[in-house]
Amino acid sequence: MDNLDAARAELSEPTKLRVGINLGNILLVTGKGPAGEPQGVAPDLAAEAARRLGVEVAYRTYPMPGELADALEHDEWDIGLIAVEPKRAESIAFCEPYVEIEGGYLVPPDSPIKAIEDVDRPGLRIAVANRAAYDLYLSRSLKHAELCRAEGLGGAFELFVDENLDALAGLKPALLDNAASLPGSRVLDGNFSTVGQAIGTKPRNAALKAFLDAFTADAKAVGLVAELIDKHGVSGKLQVPR
Repeated sequence: MDNLDAARAELSEPTKLRVGINLGNILLVTGKGPAGEPQGVAPDLAAEAARRLGVEVAYRTYPMPGELADALEHDEWDIGLIAVEPKRAESIAFCEPYVEIEGGYLVPPDSPIKAIEDVDRPGLRIAVANRAAYDLYLSRSLKHAELCRAEGLGGAFELFVDENLDALAGLKPALLDNAASLPGSRVLDGNFSTVGQAIGTKPRNAALKAFLDAFTADAKAVGLVAELIDKHGVSGKLQVPR
């Protein structure tokens, strides 16, 4: 049995690669096709992985990353494209990230907060998308500020505005879009973390994981990921890690 045969043998359906896609990341999923299939960097990358495996691609979409991660327990996907995070890595075997996105803060007009390190203060409240990778990161790292959770990026922005919260945590490209709709608000310089987006699979799928590791490395090295970023209009918002 060659390497591709071994990888295909670990699929739940021998002729199909079931791909978990997080619709909540608007940088990696930027639209829908004629049949409602997801379009963007993540779906295109998964489709190329399926092509190289010699099987069909079948998308399984989830509105939020936490739901995608939970779906692995029910064997709903063979590979999932989601942010790398230590808690998730307890049940998902991740490849190296294919893109990275900065996580940062948006503060309201006339906010006295000037720097990232000023956000973690007693009494400050931060809006965040529930179970996003940066929510999990901030839950571990913040010592004083309170996290206020909502569903999705849009819900977190609404909570930030409606409740007059002190900051909105999120991916910086999305925060810049939020800032444009809230005159006087500011995205703070720097970042509190860099979120790596990667392909993951079941830990027991050693052959499939080996295929995905090689595929991810090649997709970055030959410029495929960079081409997809340009194709889907998210240049300057996603970085391809070395």
